[in-house]
Amino acid sequence: MNQVVDVEAEFFFQKGLHLNRIEEYASAIASYGKVVELKPDYAEAWYSRGNALYHLRRYAEAIASYDQALEYRPGFHEAWNNRGNALDDLKHYEEAIASYDNAIKFKPDYFWAWNNRGIALKNLGRYSEAIDSYDRAIEFKPNYYWAWYNRGMAMRQIDRLDKAIASLDKALLAKPDFHEAWYHRGIALQNLGLCESAIASFDESLTVQPKNIDAWYFRGLALDSLGRYQQAIASFDKTLEIQHDKYALNAKGLVLLKLGRYQEALISFDKALHIKPDDHTALYNKARCYALQSDADLAIKHLQQAIHLSPDKYRDMARTHSDFEELQQDYRFQALIQERDS
Repeated sequence: MNQVVDVEAEFFFQKGLHLNRIEEYASAIASYGKVVELKPDYAEAWYSRGNALYHLRRYAEAIASYDQALEYRPGFHEAWNNRGNALDDLKHYEEAIASYDNAIKFKPDYFWAWNNRGIALKNLGRYSEAIDSYDRAIEFKPNYYWAWYNRGMAMRQIDRLDKAIASLDKALLAKPDFHEAWYHRGIALQNLGLCESAIASFDESLTVQPKNIDAWYFRGLALDSLGRYQQAIASFDKTLEIQHDKYALNAKGLVLLKLGRYQEALISFDKALHIKPDDHTALYNKARCYALQSDADLAIKHLQQAIHLSPDKYRDMARTHSDFEELQQDYRFQALIQERDS
C-alpha cells in the first residue's frame, strides 16, 4: 500500500514540477497539495509548493509552506533561503536575515543566501554589513555578477563612488549585457562629474535595453552639463517617446530656455503641468521663462504659484537667480521673496 502511495505522490510531484516550469503556478500548487495529502512528510513537495506560491506573490502562504518543509527537513538550506526571500518581500527584514543565517548555517558556502542576506541588510540601511555579506558571496562564487552589482549599489549609497564603479565593472566583466549595471555605472560616473564616461556607459545600457527611460533621461542631463544642448534635447525626446515624464519635460524645457527658445520651453513646461498640475518645478521654470522675456505679470504669477507650493525653496532661489534680475525692483517681486508664512 505504501509503495502505491509513494508512486502516486511522485506522479503528482513531477506533474507539479512540470507545471511550475511552464509557469502554471496555481495548477502546480493544486498538484503539490495532492502530494502532501498522500505523503505529508514530503519536504521537497512543501518546498516546491512554497516556490509556486512565491511566484504568485502569496508570500505569507509561501512562508507557511516552507515552514512545513523545514519541519520535516530542518537542514533544507534552499527552503531557509527562499523563506528569507518571502520575508524580505514582506519587508520583514530582520526575520529574513535570520532565515538566511539558517541557510548559511547548514551550507556555509551558499552564495545565494549570502547575497540575499546582503539585500536585506541594505534594505535596513546597514550598508557596510551588506557589503560584508556580498563579499562572502563573491568569495564563494567570484563571477557572481548579482553580488558584484549589489555591492556596487551599496558602495554608491555610502558615497564610495570609485569602489562602486569598480564593483560594477566586475559585474560587467561577468555579464557584459547587464544593462542595469551599465546604467548605474553611468550614474556613479555622472556623480563624479565624469560626464563623457557617463554618456558612454548610458549608451552601453541603451544598446541592450533601448527603452530604459532613466538612461535616456540621465544621458540628456550629462549632455546638458557638457553644453551639448541639441543632443540633450534629442535624448530627452527619446525618454518622452517611451513615456510622458514630467522630469524629462522640465529638463528639456530648461535646455530650450538656455537656447533662448522660450515658446518651445513654455510648451514643454505646460506638458509637465498637464501631467502634474501642481508641479512647482514647472511653475518656477515658467516664471523664469517669462522673466527672461520681460513679461513681469506672468513671471510673478507663476513664481507666486511655485512659492505657494514650496515657499522656502523658491523664495531663496528667486532671490539670487539671475533670470529674475529685471524684476528686482518690482514691488510685487520684492513682496514675494520677503514674505514669510506665519
